[in-house]
Amino acid sequence: MVQTNSQMLALGTEAPEFSLPDADGKIWSLENAAGAEAYLIMFICNHCPFVRHVRRELAQLCNDYDTRNVATFAINSNDFDAYPDDSPARMKGEAKEWHYGFPYLVDEDQSVAKAYRAACTPDFYVFNGDRHLVYRGQLDDSRPSNEKPVTGRDVRAALDAVLDGKPVREGQTPSIGCNIKWRPGNAPDYFG
Repeated sequence: MVQTNSQMLALGTEAPEFSLPDADGKIWSLENAAGAEAYLIMFICNHCPFVRHVRRELAQLCNDYDTRNVATFAINSNDFDAYPDDSPARMKGEAKEWHYGFPYLVDEDQSVAKAYRAACTPDFYVFNGDRHLVYRGQLDDSRPSNEKPVTGRDVRAALDAVLDGKPVREGQTPSIGCNIKWRPGNAPDYFG
């Protein structure tokens, strides 16, 4: 496990478009949620201990904000040939076991991770209704190695601010987690 921090995509960036399949092959894009008041994009996977530590909160977060017109998408960009626990079949099982109420999408060529400058799992992005980035970083201060509770505090505060028409606080803490497992020769240049 290599611990990696978020790359902290510039605030104000327009949400990069995507068209990705879920584990059943259904194609999803931001247009599936046109008219949402906020968009939450999460880069996650199945095997990372940082994601495993927060997956119950991910499901709860989606449930809590689904009725508030927040569109949530989770994207798995890991090389599932090298990491079979992150295969689409296993993603389907993970989503069912943890009651994920959001589309869990496969970024097989890793182009969406690159467009978002995603670096780790988990990595979180909140966009306003105009699809401009207002938050990127950690879910909260909890880590598998500390005793802090998993609350989703940072992402929840960003979503609440957007939904209440208030500014999102600018002091944002990078997420930390396992590095995205890039396919051979596919690692992006933003790490160097």
